[in-house]
Amino acid sequence: MGRAEGITEEQLRELHAYQTSAAFSPLERLVMEYAEAMTRTPVEVPEAMFAALREQFNEPQMVELTASIAWENYRARFDHAFGIEAQGFSEGAYCALPAPQAVSRAAGS
Repeated sequence: MGRAEGITEEQLRELHAYQTSAAFSPLERLVMEYAEAMTRTPVEVPEAMFAALREQFNEPQMVELTASIAWENYRARFDHAFGIEAQGFSEGAYCALPAPQAVSRAAGS
């Protein structure tokens, strides 16, 4: 799914270090910082961060971004409340998928 949205292999490998990784643009780093701030308890989104986001996104985009982050946070907390935890299959890693051409060949066989 990430590849379909333009996420590179390097970005997947570097996600754990997005703050310092050259694989991410300043805007991508800002959005991930926003997601982290939104999911802290208590939520602490600095005014300067929100202002920087507003320079990049219009109001409907801000609503969509914020709602997406909030929804994923909700799902994570819901799962946690029911004891649905990560199984450790990708601890410290990412899910490597076959290259798109390999997938289409496999589907045709």
